[in-house]
Amino acid sequence: MGLRIAASFSWRLLIVAAALAVVVALVVVLQDIVVPFLIALLLCALLAPISAFLQRHRWPKWTAVLSSLVVLVLAIGTLALVVTAQIRYDLPSLEHRLHRSVLSLQTLLDSQPFGITVHDVNSWVSKGTDYLQAHASSILSGFQAAGSGAVHVLEGLFIVVFTTLFVLIDGRRIWGWVVRLFPRRARARIGVAGDAGWHTLTSFIRVQLIVAVTDALGVAIGALALQVPLAVPIAVIVFLGAFVPVVGAIVAGTVAVVVALVFNGWVTALFMLGIVVVVQQIESHVLHPFLTGSAVKVHPLGVALGVVAGTTLAGVVGAFFAVPFIATVNAMVLAAAQWRPEDGVGDAVATTTSTSAVATSTSTSTPASGRADPARGVDHGGVQS
Repeated sequence: MGLRIAASFSWRLLIVAAALAVVVALVVVLQDIVVPFLIALLLCALLAPISAFLQRHRWPKWTAVLSSLVVLVLAIGTLALVVTAQIRYDLPSLEHRLHRSVLSLQTLLDSQPFGITVHDVNSWVSKGTDYLQAHASSILSGFQAAGSGAVHVLEGLFIVVFTTLFVLIDGRRIWGWVVRLFPRRARARIGVAGDAGWHTLTSFIRVQLIVAVTDALGVAIGALALQVPLAVPIAVIVFLGAFVPVVGAIVAGTVAVVVALVFNGWVTALFMLGIVVVVQQIESHVLHPFLTGSAVKVHPLGVALGVVAGTTLAGVVGAFFAVPFIATVNAMVLAAAQWRPEDGVGDAVATTTSTSAVATSTSTSTPASGRADPARGVDHGGVQS
């Protein structure tokens, strides 16, 4: 009996695993479309509350959507201008500090136990030049690949912009169309799962934005207090790194410490390391338990394993999408499992049902003859006259 149950579960698990393998293979093949689409969904989750707020204050939908996109573009542009301005302002001081650091490094390497002389450095530079000349063709092909990669980036940007625009404008009808692809008995459950997943995704993005801003401000204030150059670019790196759990915090903190070490010395670097550790502890023990715990109902072990698995499968992109994907799927599965017929249907299913009902009532209210109805301007086949 036990063997029969194990066998029945095994072949079902094999079928599910095969289906998942096919999905993963399709995602890998279509990654130039899938990745921009997922980025657009995250942007929609971020901008949807702004658009909804404007629409509640009687802004037309198109105006509200475009205004939310303009706010995002202005925020990114302002951040880029501030970063560029600080780099230009700090450039003379950076050159002086960098020259002094290089001289100190040369003195250190020339002493024991390193014993690296200027002749050794010149020899290494000569060997590096010879290597570049010998592999010029492969380097040129690498630049050509980078050029094709830039074309893919532009294509991805096009997909992101248009997907964000149309999902914000007509996302409910798009999801209703997706729900109608499933059997009728499953539509209500899938609609409820979709509503739960979207609510979790929007909550996660807002909470993660708060966490990222808090981390960036903490590191920026510490860098300014220690007079570490490039405080604003470091804060931007920390802000972006906060969206990649575990890995992003380590990389961003390392960048801040290295900049402090190169331009200010090891004492300042130690203080910068302490500030980064304090900020990360506040994030881990204060922000995430109180904010992320309410939005992402996933155990921290699941989050850590998900980030590792995403990094293994898709690198930085997998690490970036791992947590929102796990949180959304978890919310959808729980909502679908807990749904009962007496609970009603999801908003997408309700919208789809009401639209179908209106269409049915319109078609049944038209005269049975084949003549056009001048009051409606529609013939009885449903085509605009």
